[in-house]
Amino acid sequence: MDCARLWLGLLMPAVAALDFSYHHQPEMEAFLKNVAQNYSSITHLHSIGKSVQGRNLWVLVVGRSPKEHRIGIPEFKYVANMHGDEAVGRELLLHLIEYLVTRDGRDPEITNLINSTRIHIMPSMNPDGFETVVKPDCFYNDGRDNSNLYDLNRNFPDAFELNEVPRQPETVAVMKWLTTETFVLSANLHGGALVASYPFDNGVPATGTLYSRSLTPDDDVFQYLANTYASRNPDMKRNSCRIKTGFSNGIINGYSWYPLKGGMQDYNYIWAQCFEITLELSCCKYPRKEKLPGFWKDNKDSLIEYIKQVHIGVKGQVFDQNQTPLSNVTVEVQDRKHICPYRTNKFGEYYLLLLPGSYVIEVTVPGHDPHLTKVTIPPKSQNFSALKKDILLPFRGQLNHISESNPLCPRIPLYSELQGHSAATKPSLFLFLVTLFHILFK
Repeated sequence: MDCARLWLGLLMPAVAALDFSYHHQPEMEAFLKNVAQNYSSITHLHSIGKSVQGRNLWVLVVGRSPKEHRIGIPEFKYVANMHGDEAVGRELLLHLIEYLVTRDGRDPEITNLINSTRIHIMPSMNPDGFETVVKPDCFYNDGRDNSNLYDLNRNFPDAFELNEVPRQPETVAVMKWLTTETFVLSANLHGGALVASYPFDNGVPATGTLYSRSLTPDDDVFQYLANTYASRNPDMKRNSCRIKTGFSNGIINGYSWYPLKGGMQDYNYIWAQCFEITLELSCCKYPRKEKLPGFWKDNKDSLIEYIKQVHIGVKGQVFDQNQTPLSNVTVEVQDRKHICPYRTNKFGEYYLLLLPGSYVIEVTVPGHDPHLTKVTIPPKSQNFSALKKDILLPFRGQLNHISESNPLCPRIPLYSELQGHSAATKPSLFLFLVTLFHILFK
C-alpha cells in the first residue's frame, strides 16, 4: 500500500453522514452531487437518460479514473430499484457509495479496489415508481411499474422468445448505456425474497428447461458468483423469509425459481457480455426504515466481496504483428461459447470470467483460421487483477472492416433461430421418459 496515498486519505473531505432512511429523488440527488463535488478525483456523476416523468437516471462512477475507461481496468456495475416499490437496494447503494469514498486512502482493501476497478452505481432505475409509493407495503405497492405501467424487468429483448412490449425510456437508456462501457460483472438489486438468482431466467430445451432449469455455458462461474454473495449474508444463506422455496444455500437458477421473459440479467449476459445476477435482499419489499441499519450490516461485506469478483479469470488485448490492437474480434473459450460471441472492445481488450483451471482461448477473425491459446488460471486472483494474457495474432494489417463483415448479434430470440431448435422444442416420447426418469431418480 502506498503510504502517501493513505496519508492523503486522512486529509480527504468527508460528506455528511448518510442517515438510514428512505431518500426521495431530491435528497438522493443532493447526496450524489455532494459526493461528486467533495470526491471529484475518484467520482464522476452523470445521467444516462430520463424516466417517463423526466427524472434523471443517475449513475455515480467510483474509480481512480472515473471519467474514462483505462486499459486493463474492468468495469463493474450495481443497479437498484427497477421495481419502484423494492426500496432496500436503493438505500444500500447510497450507503455503499458513502462507504467507498470515505475509506479511499484509509482502508487498504477499498483503496486497492478503487485503484483497480471502475465501479458504476445506479441507485434507482425506476425513480417514478419509487415516488409513486404513498403507503409502503411489504408485498405489493403501486410503484412496482414505471409511469407507463410497464415492469422494467420484463421489458428487455429476450433471447428465447419474442418480447413485443413497447420498450420504455428507462430500458432504452440502460441498453444504450451498456454499449458505452465494457461492463464485465454486474448485479441488480431487488426485494421480496432472500436469494441470489443467476441466469438464465428464460430458456429452451437446449438450455435445460426439460429439467426445470436453464443453464448458461458459464454455469460454474454463475453459481460461484451467486454463492460469493449469499455465503456472506447469514439471512440469505439460511433463507430467513420462512417461505417454501427451492433455494439451496441462498442461491437459485432463475428459470428454476420461475421463468421470466424480458429480464435484464439475461440481456446483460447475452448482448452486453456482462455477467449479471439478481440479488433479492429483503423478505419485505419496502420495510420500515428502522430495519435499514440491519440490512446494511448483513449486506456490506457481500457487496464489497462481489465487486472483487470482477478480477477473476483472464484479461488482455488482441494485437496483430504490428502491435495494433484489434477491435471486434471474437474471443471465446472452447467448450463454453456464447450464442452471441464475446468480442474485443475498441481498445482490442477482452475480459473472460473463469474459475481456476486450464482453458483454451479461441480468437476468430474473419478470413483467418482460429488462433488458439492455452491459459491456466491460478487458484487466487493476482492482487486485484485477473490473469493478464495478451494475444498476438500471426498476421499484419489493420482489419478495418471487421464490424461490417461480422455485425453484432441482432436483438431477436437467438436461441429459437438455432438450426434444429424448433424441432427440439417438441421432445419425443423417449426424451420425455428420459427426462421423467432423471427428475424422479436423480
